[in-house]
Amino acid sequence: MFFEGILWRSVVGEVLVIVIVLKVTLTLVNLNKQRRYNERALSFFPGFKKHFLLGDLDKFRNDEASFQWTTNALKNVKYGFQLWAGPFIACLSCIHPDTIRPVLVSTEPKDEFTYGMVKPWLGDGLLLSKGNKWFRNRRLLTPGFHFDILRPYVGIFNDCTNTLIEKWSQRCHTGSLEMFEHISLLTLHSLIKCLFSQEIHCQVDGKRNSYVDSVKELALMVDSRIQNPLYYSNLIYHLTYSGYKWRKALNVVHTYSRNVIQQRKETIKLKREKTDCENRRYVDFLDILLAARDENGEGLTDREIRDEVDTFMFEGHDTTASGLSWCLYNLAKNPEHQKTCQQEIDALLEKKGEDKIEWNDLNHLNYVTMCIKESLRITPAVPFVGRKLSKSMTFPELNVTIPEGIWIGIGIMGLHENRFIWDNPEVYDPLRFTPENCQGRSPYAFLPFSAGPRNCIGQNFAMSEMKTVIALLLRKFEFVIDESVPARRRIALVMRSEGGLRLFVKPRHTSGHSS
Repeated sequence: MFFEGILWRSVVGEVLVIVIVLKVTLTLVNLNKQRRYNERALSFFPGFKKHFLLGDLDKFRNDEASFQWTTNALKNVKYGFQLWAGPFIACLSCIHPDTIRPVLVSTEPKDEFTYGMVKPWLGDGLLLSKGNKWFRNRRLLTPGFHFDILRPYVGIFNDCTNTLIEKWSQRCHTGSLEMFEHISLLTLHSLIKCLFSQEIHCQVDGKRNSYVDSVKELALMVDSRIQNPLYYSNLIYHLTYSGYKWRKALNVVHTYSRNVIQQRKETIKLKREKTDCENRRYVDFLDILLAARDENGEGLTDREIRDEVDTFMFEGHDTTASGLSWCLYNLAKNPEHQKTCQQEIDALLEKKGEDKIEWNDLNHLNYVTMCIKESLRITPAVPFVGRKLSKSMTFPELNVTIPEGIWIGIGIMGLHENRFIWDNPEVYDPLRFTPENCQGRSPYAFLPFSAGPRNCIGQNFAMSEMKTVIALLLRKFEFVIDESVPARRRIALVMRSEGGLRLFVKPRHTSGHSS
């Protein structure tokens, strides 16, 4: 019996080894088939010499040196290029309107590789939902971004910017200031007032804001996860310390959203909402979410409301903060354009007799608008978005068809630097966006808010806020580059600067009145 037991365990062990070897072999065979399939599918487009294990990840390391390398490598690339994450996973990165337009005019869902990593955070909101649910919710939420809804928000942008002006007036003599730190608190402040009608004091209370810290931490962790193939497995990532921090930050963000929604619903039950709306004289985003009804009279569930809240808290806060911070940096780097903006702002506000931007003023900030757009071209807040083809797609101008299952990347940064579209793309030149210079330019050549049916629903909100904030800040301050801390671009879901984005903020002496 003893020897029979040993023999039996030996046989079972050998069988397990054989099963494991066969399974690993079969997996490798299938992965190799997938690699060859991807290579054939993308053979029309150029690629780089790949690392045998990392693919192109060793070249696209998400640091300033990598961005510079990419810019040089793509000088002669017109339509797109192969991008490999490891030896098997391939993506076509499109950087020209002829390859981007067919992708964006379709309603292909976001790719599950990158966006699957943020799904536990943003849920099934507009950014990540697909199919009938996306169509329904997009239709329900579109009225929330009508101009009549956005108009009173400009007053909120003024109030929140004036809070920052007061803070900077006290601190600007102490040395350079880090833009993203201050601007992200500003955009959080204004967004919470626009979404929830809540007053928070995150700009002035001197304490770290747990929500801001958690959003930033989640973004950084998504970035680090993309850079580490071992973390692609949800199981492995869940067992790591980073996975623990991810869950902890998620709890902070979701708890905040859930609490705000519950408080508003309780207010409605107590029939105080009508009075509350009359007092604040505007409809906030949560009003829109709670009141939305489809053709069957069905509203959004509590989970759907939370997903949309989390989506817009991220998209309306971090992305706008990135756009504003880099715009101030680019104007500081190009003082002649900063001065022209200030002349335009001074003329407008001195004629009004008050340092306050109103809705109708936004259409008179033409040069400011061009400078914002040029900044979004050079340093787009979201440099890359992805899709995964559920069916084959043809690029008519190239006479090339890409089969289903291929990942497609919209390389917004590569598009904005494409020398076949833009002359001297490295030069900051707001005059690219005069009406005359925009004539004949493809609507898919400049994509700070994407395009097509899945474009950014909040782009008018974002542009209104950016124009208001930039105008008020340039009215009060001059911005100068801190040469001791060079900007080093880094993507953590949005474009940031490794080590901060530091500028000297110098008070201006203007003849206008304070609001």
